[in-house]
Amino acid sequence: MKITILSVGNIKEKYLKDAILEYSKRISKYSKIEFINVSDEPIMDNASLKEIEGIKAKEGEKLLKALPSNSYKIALNLKGEMLSSEGLANKILNIFSYHNANICFVIGGSLGLGDNVLSKMDYHLCFSKMTFPHQLMHVILLEQIYRAFKINNNETYHK
Repeated sequence: MKITILSVGNIKEKYLKDAILEYSKRISKYSKIEFINVSDEPIMDNASLKEIEGIKAKEGEKLLKALPSNSYKIALNLKGEMLSSEGLANKILNIFSYHNANICFVIGGSLGLGDNVLSKMDYHLCFSKMTFPHQLMHVILLEQIYRAFKINNNETYHK
C-alpha cells in the first residue's frame, strides 16, 4: 500500500519542510509515501474570474497527467465531506481493505482545484470551512494520515 500526496507548487519554508519530513518518517512505518509536485501557474493580482478558471484548468491538466494509476483519488476540497480523525482512519482502512488501491490525496494551488480535476476524484474531503495556505495543508494532511494509522493500529497518540 502506498500514499501519494499530489500537489501544485513547491514547499518553500524550512519549518514546513521539516514538519513534512518528520511526519513522512512516522508514516513510513505503516505505508510507503510519495510526493509529486507540479508547477503552479503565475497569478496576476487582479485576475478576472475567467483568468482564475483558466489557471486552475492549466494546473489541473498537470495534476491529471501526474495522477498515479490504480489509486483511490481524494481531493482536498472546501465542498467535500468533513470527517473526524476516526472517520478518516476508517476511510483509509476501507480503501486499503476493500478497494485494494493505493491512495492519492490531491492538493490544489492557492486558487484551489479546477473542475477538470474535481470531476475525476473518487472522494472529496474537507478539513475545515476555513481556508488554509495550501503549503500548510501538507502538514495538516500528513498529521491526520499519521493519526489515522495510529488509530487503525490501536496505538496511543495524543488527543
